[in-house]
Amino acid sequence: MPQSPRRKPTLKRRLFKWGAVTVAVAVLLVVLVLAFILRGALYNRFVKFPKEAAAWEAIRANLQPVTLDDGWGAYRGNCHSHSYISHDSQVPFEEVLAALKVAERDFIFMTDHVVDDIADYSIQWKGLKDGILFVRGYEMGSGFMPWGLPDDTILRRSTEDELLAQQIEEKGGLLFFAHSEEERQWDLPELDGMEIYNLHTDTKDEGGNFYLTLLGDIILSLDQYPDHVIRLLFDRQTDILANWDRLNKTRKIVGIQGTDAHQNNGFIATYVDGKLHVEDTSPQELGEWELNFFTRNLLRLFFGNFAEGDEVFRFQLDPYERMVRYSATHILANELTEEALLDGLEQGRVFVGFDMIADCRDFVYFAEDGGRKAVMGESMALSDTVRLRAAAPHMGRFTVVHDGVSIYQHTGTELDWHPSEPGSYRVEVELMIVDEWVPWIYSNPLRLHPGATPSGA
Repeated sequence: MPQSPRRKPTLKRRLFKWGAVTVAVAVLLVVLVLAFILRGALYNRFVKFPKEAAAWEAIRANLQPVTLDDGWGAYRGNCHSHSYISHDSQVPFEEVLAALKVAERDFIFMTDHVVDDIADYSIQWKGLKDGILFVRGYEMGSGFMPWGLPDDTILRRSTEDELLAQQIEEKGGLLFFAHSEEERQWDLPELDGMEIYNLHTDTKDEGGNFYLTLLGDIILSLDQYPDHVIRLLFDRQTDILANWDRLNKTRKIVGIQGTDAHQNNGFIATYVDGKLHVEDTSPQELGEWELNFFTRNLLRLFFGNFAEGDEVFRFQLDPYERMVRYSATHILANELTEEALLDGLEQGRVFVGFDMIADCRDFVYFAEDGGRKAVMGESMALSDTVRLRAAAPHMGRFTVVHDGVSIYQHTGTELDWHPSEPGSYRVEVELMIVDEWVPWIYSNPLRLHPGATPSGA
């Protein structure tokens, strides 16, 4: 039989075909564009973060007992932290305590912003609360962070810096500087110490709004790799460390970390009067939107049922618990009391650790000569038999820094080295993570001086 002539597609079918092709091409182009824009975040989600997570776990699993003994107990905690007293935080002390317990911290040195120019040392929590020590303090103008002041102390932020420093010293307090990247009066005689790492400081080199820097990683990885997302902000604070070393050539300036915890990088959406109210967790109102039948049910599809006054959803990049796990200040002391920890701070028996990666509580560092030892913050006479000794609970690279210059490196779990010159000596320890040495521990310096007998510095 003769075949029927092939029917030509109708105009309608041709338009449908070309429309479908156009849509498919457009979708493909959008996918390709998004993949290009998010290429870094995609790489992090499927390559970098899984490798990092595996490396962290391998390090933690390979715990090495530290047998060196410096003669001190050690307590781990956080400095530079805020509560609801600060204008840009809403966190009650009960929530701070809960975060510290989850993070296995021993203490916290508070630094709330002043209220109406006043730093009132009677209104914060103080002392042991369910095993966690709270120390009162404020963050004031010019980076001042005074701790260890009497409970009836009232300081004014507007007081001239030199006079305020004198008042702090006269009342028996310690003065530390926050945000060491900024201009500070480094020659103040009352100055006891400074932050050598602050996470807020670390965000400033990201350029512009660090939310935009992390946006792709927040979308793709925050649920599964939250610690790795926040660690993207880390950079070695080279200039701050160099300034710290410079200062310690002529005087003792104790180095601490600044958590700068606020829990204010997020937002909350609440359903009120038929509208979606959104504010950030500073708190600051971001806006409100009238909901109709479609948008209300769309929200319920994604976030579940909600009624009048209910919180619809919440996003928080910096929950308090995550921030206090990020890094820690470790203080050598014989008991968990404010007096003992303040003495450790003042003397410089301190090291800074990035415990989010791996626990570094057992780290020790001291100078030894015969039966004599000098720990961080102390001094010892230089001799032909003095040794610098350090140990960490995980394999790492030890770097000896002498008066600001890296002069010796050793990889292992222990360091045993003979210095030949007087001066200030501190130790850094790095961990090998995905083919890169990553800073883990910064000790405070001890001093070796020409002389016959050791002494407290």
